[in-house]
Amino acid sequence: MHELLNKDAHELRDLLDARSVSAVEVLTAHIDHIEQVNQQVNAIITTCFDEAMDRAQAIDESSTKTGLLTGIPIPHKDLVSTKNLRTTFGSTLFREHIPDVNDYIIDRMQQAGAITIGKTNVPEFGAGSHTFNRVFGPTKNPFDFERTCGGSSGGAAVALATRMAVVADGSDLGGSLRNPAAFCNVIGFRPSNNLLPPSLTGDHSRNLASLGPMARNVDSVALLFEVLRQDHPVAVFPRVEPIPLDGLKVAITEDFGALPVVPEIRSIVRDVATKLNDAGAIVEEASPDFDGARDIFQTLRGLSFRNRYDAFSAREKTELKPTILWNLAVGLAIDDEDVERVRELRVSLRNRVEAFFERYDLLVGPTTQVLPFPIPVDWIREIEGVQMDTYIDWMESCSWVTTTECPALSMPAGFAGKLPVGVQLISKQASDSRLLRIAKSVESVISSATAQPEFLCGD
Repeated sequence: MHELLNKDAHELRDLLDARSVSAVEVLTAHIDHIEQVNQQVNAIITTCFDEAMDRAQAIDESSTKTGLLTGIPIPHKDLVSTKNLRTTFGSTLFREHIPDVNDYIIDRMQQAGAITIGKTNVPEFGAGSHTFNRVFGPTKNPFDFERTCGGSSGGAAVALATRMAVVADGSDLGGSLRNPAAFCNVIGFRPSNNLLPPSLTGDHSRNLASLGPMARNVDSVALLFEVLRQDHPVAVFPRVEPIPLDGLKVAITEDFGALPVVPEIRSIVRDVATKLNDAGAIVEEASPDFDGARDIFQTLRGLSFRNRYDAFSAREKTELKPTILWNLAVGLAIDDEDVERVRELRVSLRNRVEAFFERYDLLVGPTTQVLPFPIPVDWIREIEGVQMDTYIDWMESCSWVTTTECPALSMPAGFAGKLPVGVQLISKQASDSRLLRIAKSVESVISSATAQPEFLCGD
C-alpha cells in the first residue's frame, strides 16, 4: 500500500501545501488502490477518475491555494446530488440519474479544493442501516466480507476503513453516520440538529436528519466539518486542541437506560469507562431519561417519509422496497394531534437533556446494540430476547440520541473477535467544537482506528 494512503487529512494537506507531493501523485495513489481493493468490498459504485485527474493537474499548475481540501480526493455519498455525476440514491428509479446541480455540501468541498472521485454506496434512499440495493448490490464489511457494513453511509465508512479515502461525507437520521462508523472502525460525526441540514431551504422545525463528516481520526473529521459548515472557503484550520480528561465529568451508560445490548458491546463500554477513569476523568454510571424518544423519532421519521414519498406515482411506488412503503404508511397515519403530542415530548426531552448536561461534560454509550450481522439478514428481529417490531427498532441506541438534537460522535473503541465496536460521545446541544476537543483526548485513550482490515495487511 502506498504510504500516502495512511496519512490523515492534515498530513496530506501539509504535504500538498509544501509541494512535497503533487495533487496528481496523491490522486494516482488513491486511484490505483481503489482499482485493487474496491472490487472486494463494493464501496465506491461510480467513479469519475478522468475528470478528477484533470482537476488534479489544474491544481498542480496553479499557484493559488483555494482552501483546506486542495488536492484531497473525496468520494461523495450516493444520496447527495453531485453535478454531472450519476447519483442514484440506491434506487432503480434513479439508476441513470445525473444531476445538473450540486448539493450545497458538494459545492463547499469543491470550493475548498477537494477532488471529487466518485460516489459511495447506500441502502435504497438511505432507509435502514444495512447498505444494499438493487442497483449495485451490497457493500461488504472490510473486517468480514460476509457481514454488513451498516448504513446508510456504509460505502463511505468502508472507503475510509480500506484507505480508499481519507475523509468522506455522510448523513444521519437514525444513525446513518454513526452505525457504519462503528461497524467499520472509523469515526462518524453527527453535528447538532440543523447545523448541517440536508437542504438549506424549507422548514426544519420537524427535521431530524443531518449531514456530517467521516474519517479515521478526530483531526480529519474536524477539518472536513469546518469545510462543510462554512459557506466560503477557509484557508487555515489547525489541528484540534484537546481538552484534558483530568477532572472531566463523564456519564457512562451501557444501554441508555432501557435498551437491549449484546454482552460483547457492553463489555467494551465498561472497558472504555475504566480507561477514562484511569486517565483522570470523573466517571459515573448515568443516562438522561429518554422517555418519549421512540415516539418522537417514529413520528417525525414518518412525516419525513410522507413528505418525500407520497408524491411518487403509483408506478414509482411499486419500485420502493417494503420497509420504505411501511414507513410511508406510518407517515400517512399521522394527524395533527400526533404532531402536537410529539412537539410537547420534544420540549420535555430537550429540557431533561439540558439539565443532564449541567451535571456532566460528556455522555458515553454504545453506538450500536449488535455486532455487524450477516449480509443476507435484512434487519435485526431480536436482541437479547427482546423482539424488534420494525426495521429501525434495532438502531435505537442512535435514534434516541438523534431526538436529543445534541452532537454525537461514534469512535472506534475495540473489537469483539475481529468485528469492530464503537462508542458514542455525546455533549450538550450546540457544543460541537467542544465535543471535538474532548473527543481528541478520548481518542488518545480508547481509539482502535489504526487497526486495518486483515486483507489489506499484505497489500
